[in-house]
Amino acid sequence: MTASRSADVTADIAVIGGSGFYSFLSGATERVVTTPYGEPSAPIAVGEVAGRSVAFVPRHGKHHEAPPHGINYRANAWALRSLGVRQVLAPCAVGGLRDTVAPGDLVVPDQLVDRTHRRVGSFVESGAVHLPFADPYCPGVSAALAGADGDVRSGGTMVVVEGPRFSTRAESRHYADQGWDLINMTGAPEAALAREMGQCYAPLALVTDMDAGAESGEGVGQEEVFALFRANLERLTGLLASAIESLPDPEGCACGSWSDGVELTYEVPR
Repeated sequence: MTASRSADVTADIAVIGGSGFYSFLSGATERVVTTPYGEPSAPIAVGEVAGRSVAFVPRHGKHHEAPPHGINYRANAWALRSLGVRQVLAPCAVGGLRDTVAPGDLVVPDQLVDRTHRRVGSFVESGAVHLPFADPYCPGVSAALAGADGDVRSGGTMVVVEGPRFSTRAESRHYADQGWDLINMTGAPEAALAREMGQCYAPLALVTDMDAGAESGEGVGQEEVFALFRANLERLTGLLASAIESLPDPEGCACGSWSDGVELTYEVPR
């Protein structure tokens, strides 16, 4: 992989890799990006998939250096936008909360519940800028992900918890009682920050386990999560490549146009 600081290294689409997903592109150029919010999780790899320019960043770092609450989400979002990225595909590991899902399922959720509390959740630091977020994920990117494989399931609610610990049984049962289907540690504030950057964003959730309150036994452990994710990497990369090939033109999507006429108090790199 070659390294570059050149401004001519750009991308239209990005993939943000989750736990166990630390590389995606072959023959890529590595772009070192400095942001007003510090360093992103890793230098951004830029290459080609299905004839399209694609950026990749592992959200936890190349060697999983950053825990969920320690990821510089703002730097990642800003860095990708500075390269020209307007559409973001976000594979992630999730636990299942109800019998609507099972380990090995791939799900494109349509709703998000944010239960994090230590993270900087916005680029807005002054002024009146209120992000519309009733539907947190881009319908166009979601449709491309769901349509990439007949086994991908559409819909469901993902609750994002602070981590890095897993839930107690009582917490897990509480989340399930709310009707929520999936539990994750990285989907917030990532989705909202992408929207603030005018990007079309949707997750692709791989169910790696059933959460503590959803089954009997010892509860979820780190190694089983990582092992199932590794076992599905080839499946994930193929699905992402298919989705990238079928992504719609983002022009005119509300994910990017919501700020038309709004006086933003933060910089969106162009």
